[in-house]
Amino acid sequence: MVVHAAGRVPEINDLNLDAAGIKWDKRGVIVNEFLQSVSNLAVYAAGDAAASGGLPLAPVASYEGQIAAANLLKGNHQRPNYIGIPSVVFTIPPLAAVGLSERGARDQNLKFKVKMEITSTWYSSRRIAETYSGYKVLVEEGTDHILGAHILGSEASEVINLFALAIRSGMRATDLKHMLFAYPTSGSNMSRML
Repeated sequence: MVVHAAGRVPEINDLNLDAAGIKWDKRGVIVNEFLQSVSNLAVYAAGDAAASGGLPLAPVASYEGQIAAANLLKGNHQRPNYIGIPSVVFTIPPLAAVGLSERGARDQNLKFKVKMEITSTWYSSRRIAETYSGYKVLVEEGTDHILGAHILGSEASEVINLFALAIRSGMRATDLKHMLFAYPTSGSNMSRML
């Protein structure tokens, strides 16, 4: 078995994939829903080397690698699920996002409510003298499912994981709004954000 993984841009030009009958493009090896090459069924690709639907993030690459390995060893039985994958820009303060943006939700013709607020006056920000913090959350009308969350603040990289869990598991905003969180934590702000 050969594993090749390097960089965010697929480093596959020198692999002579055409000689092995492997279709590829600038995004990587063209794969099916099992991360298997569409043109050479003996080949699987994941992460930066695959033209898959996943975000170019290290956790997604690891996740795809596990799925590709399982399918290679046990036959095609696992498909990646890209719903609710969080991402963080580690600036000061961090900026985190999961799910859909307003534009993405509109492009899908979804009906949703937006709750947005600057949170620099909240206790969680004041206690650490955080000058800039805020959030935006999109909740689908009718289903009450969280479509997307965007957070700016010192603990955004942790709180976004709670929103990712909610999106990935299909939790309703009402369920989270009534959740009792440990206080004072940034996670406890989640109920106020909904």
